[in-house]
Amino acid sequence: MLFTDRLEAGRRLGARLEYLRGQDVVVLGLPRGGVPVAAVVAEALDAPLDVCLVRKLGVPAQPELGMGAIGEDGVRVINQEVLRLTGVGQADLDRVEAHEREVLERRAARYRGEHAPVAVAGRTVAVVDDGVATGSTARAACRIARARGAARIVLAVPVAPRDFARRLGGDADELVCLATPVDFFAIGQFYGDFTQVGDEEVTACLRQAARRQERFGTGSEDREVEVAAGAVRLRGRLTLPSGASGVVAFAHGSGSSRHSPRNRFVAEGLNRAGLGTLLFDLLTEAEERDRSNVFDIALLAGRLAGATGWLREEPDVEGLAIGYFGASTGAAAALWAAAEPSTRPAAVVSRGGRPDLAGPRLPEVTAPTLLVVGGADIQVLGLNRQAQAQLHCENRLEVVPGATHLFEEPGTLERVTELARDWFTDHMAPAHV
Repeated sequence: MLFTDRLEAGRRLGARLEYLRGQDVVVLGLPRGGVPVAAVVAEALDAPLDVCLVRKLGVPAQPELGMGAIGEDGVRVINQEVLRLTGVGQADLDRVEAHEREVLERRAARYRGEHAPVAVAGRTVAVVDDGVATGSTARAACRIARARGAARIVLAVPVAPRDFARRLGGDADELVCLATPVDFFAIGQFYGDFTQVGDEEVTACLRQAARRQERFGTGSEDREVEVAAGAVRLRGRLTLPSGASGVVAFAHGSGSSRHSPRNRFVAEGLNRAGLGTLLFDLLTEAEERDRSNVFDIALLAGRLAGATGWLREEPDVEGLAIGYFGASTGAAAALWAAAEPSTRPAAVVSRGGRPDLAGPRLPEVTAPTLLVVGGADIQVLGLNRQAQAQLHCENRLEVVPGATHLFEEPGTLERVTELARDWFTDHMAPAHV
């Protein structure tokens, strides 16, 4: 395994492509699996995101094996070697292509609606997928970008076979790949989590990227930052809507708040309400590999306290109230840090958290605290009730009916966002330091 999931792959690929920042870049993700990777890359480069609609032409008896690919604007790429080895005839090829063209048109309508594709003429285009196998879809994507007038095409993937440069046949001006293993059989073998990506996730990535670009263009500040927390430097993203009334720092149990889809969803809801957000990595990449660090509440709380000090020294944040939003073990870290006299957060919200892990620190918390738990998350709900009994500050426990631990059910994460928004806006006034 080379990558935990597509988000980690996107983070590492975005770091490799840092040299493209500021070069009028458009990031095109290949649906569906390439889009979550591309979304993280686009965010890292402060670039717009769009899909490059291509469809693999799978061998009838082996649909995972590509004998070619089709794309928008009539682009068609055929892998003659695969056709020869599998013995697929013209009739079967035509039948598969006709079906995939129908799927392509439906996907275009679903992903973009009535919106036109992002203009790429005269710009640098980064074509991103979660990996390359035969290379047919990647070649088709590059040809689409070329047909639309791209000045330069960079094909960027986390993993590919050793001979992938030969397979691409010069369709890209530049190839970027993080790993080319010898024992390559399928892209999924190099991911810990290679869960199939649904259409809903693709459209969500596109909506989030569009909103980020809108914020960036309307006087809001939205930038990658390096957060100083004691002796370490942690990567993060600071978003400050114009006239922000406060800033909420996110603490996530897995360490990587910056790329947590759920935290980003909540953060965007807070941004729309005029609240700034700091999504940052509580742990370094090396620290994340040791699972025990996720449960080292003192360590996580110390990082959050350090980030609070860093925030207060940022010129654009000076005088703004600071709040904490914690999830899972990050909720315990938020409450632990809130008990420190030096942090003085204005409010704390816990989503599906483990506040009980803050233990003896709970009675020392003075910030108004909201605990949000899923009604179907029975064990965690019980632990939250035990923790609430130890809080001496203003507090409330909200149960979201039918929600499980990750709030994956329709409408449940939206409810979390509403509750957090209202709690923070009610309790966060300009700080008096």
